[in-house]
Amino acid sequence: MNEWRAFIIAPERTHHLIQGEPAYTHRFDEVLTFHSPGLAAVRDRSGAYHIESTGQAIYVERYLRTFGFYQDRAAVQAVDGWMHILSSGKPLYLERYAWCGNFQEERCPVRLFDQRYLHLGLDGRAVYAQDYRYAGDYYDGIAVVQREDGLHTHITRVGELVHGRWLLDLGVFHKGIARARDEQGWHHINASGHPLYQRRFAAIEPFYNGQARVEDLDSSLLVIDEQGEIRVRLRHAHGQTNAL
Repeated sequence: MNEWRAFIIAPERTHHLIQGEPAYTHRFDEVLTFHSPGLAAVRDRSGAYHIESTGQAIYVERYLRTFGFYQDRAAVQAVDGWMHILSSGKPLYLERYAWCGNFQEERCPVRLFDQRYLHLGLDGRAVYAQDYRYAGDYYDGIAVVQREDGLHTHITRVGELVHGRWLLDLGVFHKGIARARDEQGWHHINASGHPLYQRRFAAIEPFYNGQARVEDLDSSLLVIDEQGEIRVRLRHAHGQTNAL
């Protein structure tokens, strides 16, 4: 049965509800959302673990922290480090890490004990030889990584450079456009790593149906199109009241 798909977390965060009623009798110190294949991370006096829809634990082990299942793998923190477990409760691999993310698109970022990052595949093995100062989640087959000098770029699922440009900060691609920051400020780039426009901003959001909310360098808030043209002025610069 898939009734767990209708479960929501109770306001007390001690259990789950279905149609406004408790889904089971047990109460926990904390519960997280149910994820496929129908398991939720919980915590009580015995420790952190996972339950099925009846509120029963699916294994006997207890951890310091547990998180939701993604692609049948969940990140857990044990006394000797972080790792991923399968929905059977068995570890995916023998290694331990300083931190683990969640699997997305068959890839997952982890941090080694020497503070370096890399990505694992579904088999729990590194998918490329390089490691980085930071590595983020994959989105549409591309992830952001940071090297030791603080600059960022995009890599493919096998660790190859997407465009070879290194910038002060980067976001993931959404419909072929990503947020990027260079020495002049934030802007948007295309899949080749080139700016969509010359203007720079203090902060920007991803494009939503061809337009994005941004903060200009003078603190005004704007909505721009993909050519960098102003479509709406949401807030004037501090101390300025007249429309431009």
